[in-house]
Order: sequence, then structure tokens, then C-alpha cells
Amino acid sequence: MARPRRILDREVLFFGGKGGVGKTTLAATMALEAAREGHRTLLVSTDPAHSTSDVLETRLGGTAREVRPRLWALEIDPAEEADRYIDDVKARIADSTPPRLMAEVERQIDIARVTPGAEESALFDRFTRIAEEAGHAYDRLIFDTAPLGHTLRLLSLPELMDAWISGLISRRRKVNVLGRMWRNVAGAAAGTEDSGEDPVLGALTERQARFRHARALITDPHRTGFVFVVTPEHLPVAETERSVKMLDKYGIPVAAIFLNQVVPEDADGTLLGARRERQREYADRVRRSFSRYPVHAIPLFDGRLHGLEELERLAGTLPMSERAT
Repeated sequence: MARPRRILDREVLFFGGKGGVGKTTLAATMALEAAREGHRTLLVSTDPAHSTSDVLETRLGGTAREVRPRLWALEIDPAEEADRYIDDVKARIADSTPPRLMAEVERQIDIARVTPGAEESALFDRFTRIAEEAGHAYDRLIFDTAPLGHTLRLLSLPELMDAWISGLISRRRKVNVLGRMWRNVAGAAAGTEDSGEDPVLGALTERQARFRHARALITDPHRTGFVFVVTPEHLPVAETERSVKMLDKYGIPVAAIFLNQVVPEDADGTLLGARRERQREYADRVRRSFSRYPVHAIPLFDGRLHGLEELERLAGTLPMSERAT
């Protein structure tokens, strides 16, 4: 099966890039374009800067809000998501933990909340749920992600977490076997019964299944793609080169590169002319480094692009190869 020809032929898109390169603006523009083509589209921001609200000039929260026909948007706060995730874990284990141990268990969970990776784990858990629900409600799912380092840690989680959860499940099953052996010997005398259900094992198994489904989705080049937004400058280009190699390592497909804020050839002025000359070197480097992928140049606009009308103006600069036929 041939890979999708256009970016928007995929069901799930991740937009990423170094801060300030315009990834939020382009993610919102492509979401707007998807809705215009008739796709029920959900735009999800995981960027703690909440730039999506600013770009759309609409106050967003953790619940999807329709911002125009066939286009919904929401913003996820990573810190709030981690707190919610921790509360959910505590609730799940409350029924299976002896009261005398509960205080210590909660203390250990609270320690885990402040460890590195806690917010990424909580965000990915939310992503798996959104992906499951979106399949029934939306045709396109577009993520405006956090800065690249944070995003790459997030997308590497499925492979790492699957192995970790498999180990937890294995150990839990061994504990259950020992518990059943004990109950067979002393259950009647101790007044205990085996209900046959283990809520902790059930939660682990359910979570592993969701993580495996999510990994299958984000590594499927026919359904999912990562879109990098880069400006023709040294740091954004170098960081994107490293990030593409990281995605290759985890089998996450790259759909395209947007070379953003390119000074037009007919731009007047000495300052713009000098900037245009500096950009040429890095634009050439982008095309060489990412020759395997479509590279789309987007012109520099005067001022910040906010509001649906401005985004539609930006959509008008998309190459014809990305338009619906």
C-alpha cells in the first residue's frame, strides 16, 4: 500500500518544532483546512503555553469546543493532567490495598508525581483515551505538541511503558498465584475467600492494551504522521535534524517539513534582503537533510497571525500538492 500523498490524508497528525517557529499557527491552519475539506477535525494542544487559544482567539479548556463547523479544539494542561492521573491511580488501588498500608502507598504515589516523566506519562495516557474516543467522533486528529524534547519523550513512551507494564503484570500474577496457594491451605481457617478478581491486574492489563493500540497507531505510516515546523535558522534546523533521527529510532513516521517564515524574493528593504540571504543557506540544508520528505516553504507574514480569517489567509499559501483534488 502506497503512503498517503498529502499530509491531510492521514487520520492523526503531530505538529512539532522548536519554540517560536510557528508550529501552533500551522497546526491550527491545517486543522482549519481539514474541516474545510469536510473532515470532522479535533485540534488538541498539549503545549503548556496555551498558544492555541491565542491563535484561534477562543478560550479553550480540557473539553472539546466547536470553533467553526466541523472543527473542534481543546487544550490539555500537563500539570493538571498529571494530578488527575495520580488521583485516578489512588482511586483504582484503594479497594485492593489494606487500610493499614494505604497511607504509605499514597505517599509513594505522591513521590512518583514529582519524578521526571510523570507529566509525559499522564499526557500519553490521555492521548490513548482521546485516540480511542476520536475514532468514533472525528475523522482527523491533529496535535499541537509541546516543545520538541518534551514531545519526543512523550512519543517514546509506548515502547518503554509496554515493557515496564509487562513486568508489573508478570509480578502481579506471581503474587496472585502465591495468594491462591495460601488461601487453599489456610483460607477456611482464616475466614478468607478468593473473589477471582484482581482490580490491579485488570487495570494493568487494560492499560497495556491501550498502550499497544496507541503504539500501533502512531507507528502506522498510512494513518499517522509527524509534521515538523522549522525556520531557516541554525538552532531550529539542527534540533529538527536530531529529532527526525529520534523518531526513526522509534519507528514514528514523518509526514512533511514546513519551512516557515521564509522571506519572499520580492520583499523590499536592506534588512529583509540581508535576512533572505542568510536564510538561503539553511533552506538548502533543510532540503538536503530532509530529502526523503516533502518540504513546503511558507512565506513570512507581516505580524502575528491570529483569528480564523488570518489562518485562512495562511492556508492560501499552502502548496497545491497539499490541496484536495
